[in-house]
Amino acid sequence: MSQTLFSFQISTDEKQSFTNLDRHLQDALANSGVKDGIMVVYCPHTTGGITINENADPDVKRDLKLGLNETFPNKPEYVHMEGNSDGHMKSSVVGASETLIIADGRLVFGTWQSVYFCEFDGPRTRTVHVKIIEG
Repeated sequence: MSQTLFSFQISTDEKQSFTNLDRHLQDALANSGVKDGIMVVYCPHTTGGITINENADPDVKRDLKLGLNETFPNKPEYVHMEGNSDGHMKSSVVGASETLIIADGRLVFGTWQSVYFCEFDGPRTRTVHVKIIEG
């Protein structure tokens, strides 16, 4: 069973944003040569996350930001000295990784699905790791 690790960086330009990773993931898959297996997409940051969601209507990303901000506002009574407690909470709820199926050399997605890096404390330069396992 072969395994390959790819890493890439993205730059975010807002406090909270969703960056489509599909192009990066397709490039990693093509470079791996794997036709069937699993891809794990991982974010090593405590105020970032990885999610799968709709890629057709940009209002979905806007609504996600609104809902997360209403659910986890940045309250002045939080004591974390960096002032980004809301980002840590959002990251914990969204999660740090997603696992994708590779079949016939392609990532298996639903009709409107894409993978997004979720920024909750930007703007920043972030790293994303991709592990591809053949099998």
